[in-house]
Amino acid sequence: MKGFFLTLEGLDGSGKTTQARLLAQFLEEKGIKVRLTREPGGGLPGVRDLLLKGEALSPEAEYLLFSADRAEHVRKVIFPALEEGFWVISDRYLDSSLAYQGYGQGLPLPWLKEVAKEATLGLKPHLTFLLDLSPEEALKRVSAPDRLERMGLPFFQRVRQGYLKLAAAEPERFRVLDATRPVGEVQAAIRFGILPLLP
Repeated sequence: MKGFFLTLEGLDGSGKTTQARLLAQFLEEKGIKVRLTREPGGGLPGVRDLLLKGEALSPEAEYLLFSADRAEHVRKVIFPALEEGFWVISDRYLDSSLAYQGYGQGLPLPWLKEVAKEATLGLKPHLTFLLDLSPEEALKRVSAPDRLERMGLPFFQRVRQGYLKLAAAEPERFRVLDATRPVGEVQAAIRFGILPLLP
């Protein structure tokens, strides 16, 4: 692949979307081709409302819907952009499912990873920034909670611990940043992390 695949992960309210947008602007100013995308909805646009605003789903159905969206996302958006030499910045990817449906809802990680292997064609991000903050702070920041955001503090505590375990297992890919810092400081840390990788 000619491009670079970067993801931002973290609890709802951690600032991923803002940081992804700021990073895309920074790279574009440097003349780098950027494709900014997100999950859910990057592959199957209608699935976002179904997952976040629809009725309660079983964790299994929820994960399979995320995976269907991810399969299309990889095939129709991410891989083609990488082949064209773009930097692809995704606001969430597979680590979100491992944290939320795996650690958060108790689905077995081996099954999640087996499904993901086919859905993603084995594609992993080159670099992942985990914007870390306490579940208490994350929930304070969410003004209009969606279905997942209404699952309560114990759920988000499990999700956060899941994210930290994922990061500890792949320290070469993950960079854990303190998301309680001001937006500009977090963005500066992200830019510092990617500077050695720029062409």
